[in-house]
Amino acid sequence: MIPEITDPIPLSDLGRVHLIAIGGAGVSVVARLLAGRGVSVQGSDAAESAALVALRNDGITAWVGHDAAHVVDADGKPLVDTVVVSSAIRENNPELAAARAAGIRVIHRSQALASLMLGMRAVAVAGAHGKTTTSAMIATVLHACGSDASFAIGGTVRVAAEDGSISAIPGGYAGKADVLVAEADESDGSFLNYAPFIAVVTNVEPDHLDHYGTREAFDQAFVEFAGKIVPGGCLVACQDDEGAASLAAAYRQSGGTVVTYGTDASSDVVITNVTSNDHGAAATMAGPAIGDQPLDVTLSVPGSHMILNAASAIITAVALGIAPADAAAAVGKFVGTGRRFEERGEVGGVRVVDDYAHHPTEIEALLRAARPVAGTGALRVLFQPHLFSRTRIFADRFAAALALADDVIVTGIYKAREDVDPNVTARTITDLLPQTASGGPVRAIEDRMEAAHAMAQSAQPGDLVLTVGAGDVTELGPVILADLGQSAGS
Repeated sequence: MIPEITDPIPLSDLGRVHLIAIGGAGVSVVARLLAGRGVSVQGSDAAESAALVALRNDGITAWVGHDAAHVVDADGKPLVDTVVVSSAIRENNPELAAARAAGIRVIHRSQALASLMLGMRAVAVAGAHGKTTTSAMIATVLHACGSDASFAIGGTVRVAAEDGSISAIPGGYAGKADVLVAEADESDGSFLNYAPFIAVVTNVEPDHLDHYGTREAFDQAFVEFAGKIVPGGCLVACQDDEGAASLAAAYRQSGGTVVTYGTDASSDVVITNVTSNDHGAAATMAGPAIGDQPLDVTLSVPGSHMILNAASAIITAVALGIAPADAAAAVGKFVGTGRRFEERGEVGGVRVVDDYAHHPTEIEALLRAARPVAGTGALRVLFQPHLFSRTRIFADRFAAALALADDVIVTGIYKAREDVDPNVTARTITDLLPQTASGGPVRAIEDRMEAAHAMAQSAQPGDLVLTVGAGDVTELGPVILADLGQSAGS
């Protein structure tokens, strides 16, 4: 379903809500927030999952299997008032088809989230990459500084306790403050349903051209997104990214309030003295938008790109009334999100880490951050491309980014919302990459389980193995660890 751009519906008018594919990262978040705001919520998904179990534990009815009987009775009369779908749901889904036939209101996930933003100071984080991490950073800072902000984030937020243990909070949380932090998904244009108080744009780098068609259309969507900022609000944009900097300049020229950040000296908040190692990153930030004095910022997550995300989080928190020094201290408590450099375990001296990176720029940033973590060991990557269209469009850039590793296996493409394109395979990338920059091997192994076994066979003590991609490659870390365990025991 292509999302319509509409005025948000008051929560009180939604009635009983049924969410199709309620276990999905984005839809489960909306379900949890709606329930937290007093809306009657139910939903279904194709298969049992940990997400469904967590929703049930929160008191939300979540069925396994899509069935028209979930939304209409035997006579075809409505049992719910509103059905929520994502762009991945097709018109032949039995619940969606039944809802259409019964005249039940059907809205996109983004429209439901827009309803949740009514009456709130909404922070919408957009960009081709960095949305989840930046949103989670902002939420972490606000909560650490005493604000009970709501958040809608497409991934778990990892929180460090005083004893050093780390727990994972689902990405949907309904707080009592008047602030809602949300990822703004540009993939299908649905972010144009939001009217944020603060719009954060991490980058405007072409992606999702299967939806937009051209770079110009993609850029224009961000111009329209900035135009949705409510009076009194502001745009926070990364000056180091050419697209975001261009957007910021245009919005400022139109009379809008802008705060840019970056290592570029022309930024409103200038970042200097950037360092990064396997334990974290640090920098100094200065600019009127974050107070009169420079702020020394130390992060618990590695990667210089994380410093840019931290700058946007601090700027946003200060704009929402948090003291600059408090915001700078709080961002150091951020320890990551699920599937963002997430440790899966270590066996026989081999560390296995999982990451959601699925765009060439994300992969390059990931591998540059991972290199010092690998130390003297080899950096090995098992990459699962996400979407046939993205693989076809960015094949050369994927190859260039993956060349930064020492050993690469590319497995079969995760089709997600697309039909299979037999002309696009793992070899679409590997044919462009005979070997890594260090002279290491590059292999195309379509079967993901076979790929996992092959990676385990290659790994040596001291190596760092990354499972990378937005699909079910995340399930392969335990497979690799199990193989390593068997090898160690034999």
